Amino acid sequence: RKRQRYVEKDGKCNVQHGNVRETYRYLTDIFTTLVDLKWRFSLLIFILAYALTWLFFGLIWWVIAYSRGDLEHLGDHAWTPCVNNLNGFVSAFLFSIETETTIGYGHRVITDTCPEGIVLLLLQAILGSMVNAFMVGCMFVKISQPNKRAETLVFSSHAVVSLRDDRLCLMFRVGDLRDSHIVEASIRAKLIQSKQTQEGEFIPLDQTDLSVGFETGDDRLFLVSPLIISHEIDERSPFWDVSRGQLERDDFEIVVILEGMVEATGMTCQARSSYLADEVLWGHRFTPLLSLEEGFYEVDYGGFHHTVPVPTPACSARQLAAAAARRDAHLYWSIPSRLDEA
Repeated sequence: RKRQRYVEKDGKCNVQHGNVRETYRYLTDIFTTLVDLKWRFSLLIFILAYALTWLFFGLIWWVIAYSRGDLEHLGDHAWTPCVNNLNGFVSAFLFSIETETTIGYGHRVITDTCPEGIVLLLLQAILGSMVNAFMVGCMFVKISQPNKRAETLVFSSHAVVSLRDDRLCLMFRVGDLRDSHIVEASIRAKLIQSKQTQEGEFIPLDQTDLSVGFETGDDRLFLVSPLIISHEIDERSPFWDVSRGQLERDDFEIVVILEGMVEATGMTCQARSSYLADEVLWGHRFTPLLSLEEGFYEVDYGGFHHTVPVPTPACSARQLAAAAARRDAHLYWSIPSRLDEA
């Protein structure tokens, strides 16, 4: 059975929240709730927020004119209405729009003989400013979200395992397609797999950190050109006892997270991807992308995902380290004996 991804290749998390009883918590943070909505719902709420307030205050303006008898003295020049040239609900609706948007065409004007109209004018002006600030702020934040910036941060389609300086390493490649850089970029990696504790507790999605240079600072990236991120498989690595054959039978997922600040906007951006067990190639290495041209370096993204097979032991890192230790011990003891013979 094909493993269900925890994180898709494009960074989408395959987690849905069900049976959430405390839904009121979404309303306590209504601003974030509106920002997180899909675009079609955000636009619908944006339109309704303005249309309903215009209709609501237009209805109140019409009720004031109707209760004062302004609609019964439309042709009476001796009568001073609350709002000049307000002759029905449509004109009251238009006056509501003019008041809230401060358009002020000058045809419909409030008079000073209507105290309730003055109070309503002040109330609509204040409420209209609040609606403008709230809705325009939501739309601005939604438009300026750095989610789309993550689309130009790319990860290699496969991860590889091969030797680096005589040590087995798990590697993947990251790159930035834009000329504007990611400031303070950092990379993390987590191993997702099921686990059973010694007490018998089953953890279906246990998360284990994979060191990609946190101790040495190598997880801080200067992401100007594509970089190969390396996880050294040592005694602290969960892959310490994994050989090539076992890797082909294992069921796990490696989630990689790249985050930093967008240079153009200063907002934090995060890009994610994942690798299943069958997407980890044992005995492969990434092909070089950089070439030196006249006065600059050129990156050929056409080979970003390309790998080539290289000679790599099929044993685990533990077995490789044990073999190296035996070889070093043999050399250590054989050198004095050869000197004695000489």
